Amino acid sequence: MSTEDKAKATAKNLEGKAQEAMGNIKGDPQDKAEGKAKQSEAEARHAVEDTKDAVKKAID
Repeated sequence: MSTEDKAKATAKNLEGKAQEAMGNIKGDPQDKAEGKAKQSEAEARHAVEDTKDAVKKAID
């Protein structure tokens, strides 16, 4: 996994957690849902990068 892509995915995950927390505090279900969606996107990005790493390792 490239360092840049990993950092972007981690940042997206943290952003999502913060937004979800603010949604909980404010009682805003839309913010909460958007935060969870960002976290899911970050997980998907990590999975894609892990797959790329596995393929590259198998080729080498």
